[in-house]
Amino acid sequence: MADDPSNPDFQIQLQGQLLLSDPSLRDGTFHRSVILLAEHKSDEGAYGLILNHPTGKTVGDFLQGDDFAPLRQLPVHDGGPVARDQLTFSSFWWSRKQGLRWAIRISAEDAVVHARRPGRIVRAFVGYSGWTVGQLENELRRSSWIAARPQPDLLGHEHDVSLWGDLLRQLSPLHRILAEAPDDPSLN
Repeated sequence: MADDPSNPDFQIQLQGQLLLSDPSLRDGTFHRSVILLAEHKSDEGAYGLILNHPTGKTVGDFLQGDDFAPLRQLPVHDGGPVARDQLTFSSFWWSRKQGLRWAIRISAEDAVVHARRPGRIVRAFVGYSGWTVGQLENELRRSSWIAARPQPDLLGHEHDVSLWGDLLRQLSPLHRILAEAPDDPSLN
């Protein structure tokens, strides 16, 4: 029984995985979201960033000054519903040995350095996604999220709303059907 995910004592460990919102999450911030779960500890909660919700704005729309000049054209993404008054920078890259790697909440100076490194994607985020102790585990038990391991081609995908369907289609034939279903099946 200890290995049963429906058991409340089962320890779910998802740090470094992607959370794809279940198609039933139709409204709000998490509709068709792909979240990188950057931190997850059963006794502390979880922290992540929505990767596929660009705001249509760039860093230059938020920050002025010569210090931010190299980042002015950097796209800003909606990272989640928490701390929406904060703009943070993050970098993502693929390691053959360790898989998807990231540097979260880095300074503007570090973002410039990361952006100059080949194979790195640097993004700015407004807000983040956070869960208190046990909250994410409960949402997983209610099937609100589909956990998936990042694949090497993740960084080559567009990080817009199409990413959710692209990743879901790769999981299984059932997930392919879910990805291609209309938002409101009753209108079909």
